[in-house]
Amino acid sequence: MEFKPVRAEDKQLIDSYLRQTESRSCDLAFASIYLWRKDYQMEFAVCDDMIIFKSNEERVSFSFPIGAADPRKPMEQLKEYCKENQIPMILHSVTRDIEEYLNQNYPGEFEVEFDRDLSDYIYETQALAELRGRKYHGKKNHVNKFKKSYDWSYEEVTDENLGECLEMLRNWKRDNCSPEDLEKHAEICVAEHALTEREILGLKAGLIRADGRVVAFSVGEKIASDTFCVHIEKAYADVPGAYSIINQEFLIHEAEDCKYVNREDDVGDEGLRKAKLSYHPAFLLEKGIALYKS
Repeated sequence: MEFKPVRAEDKQLIDSYLRQTESRSCDLAFASIYLWRKDYQMEFAVCDDMIIFKSNEERVSFSFPIGAADPRKPMEQLKEYCKENQIPMILHSVTRDIEEYLNQNYPGEFEVEFDRDLSDYIYETQALAELRGRKYHGKKNHVNKFKKSYDWSYEEVTDENLGECLEMLRNWKRDNCSPEDLEKHAEICVAEHALTEREILGLKAGLIRADGRVVAFSVGEKIASDTFCVHIEKAYADVPGAYSIINQEFLIHEAEDCKYVNREDDVGDEGLRKAKLSYHPAFLLEKGIALYKS
């Protein structure tokens, strides 16, 4: 089992395995893996017609084998790899489906622990696009107020307006990132690369323009036949309704053919959790780790 770094030119190969899973998890999107590859020191290996990712951040961990083949042979190879390298066998991005598989095929061999901070928020796309009903009344009011207050438009991010998006991102960083917040700076770096490498990564990006200037943008992609994932969303906090309208308009223009939208996790941030819950997710996609006891 030979692991090698994730590169942009590996997209076609990696996607060929990721598409076989039909997973709604944002962790199994090539853009997520590629854009965060340096922070998580991500590598991958192909064995027995399945792919396994290895993260070298803090402690070494691995993905459950990904693909349509039988996972048992790659799992045995992974056990042997960990034994030879004298490292614990830890699986990351473990979902309830993977937990069920481990319990059925390796009874008592793995200890699984889920982390609420890692749960992906899954919403019904139509609900967020239409904002109908009493529970979305406040969101609808924010959108209507924005539309009345500004001469606004939604635009696809192109090479012509990319510079304006990057300028907005720099301004957002200035207003929201303290020098010691390394995680926030990493997030800004990821957002920049998502914009500049969107075509290579097969991402869709859209912006909101108000009175001539860019006040919000979003980047995402279709990650399963019925699920769209929003990877990046930024808006000026001092422009009332900017977050609400980019949330709505991006889905209207880019995700109409998807039943669900994954808006990723809240990383345990109380404010972000409150904001994500206020949009009433259809369900949370739980994720955690599995430790091989031996």
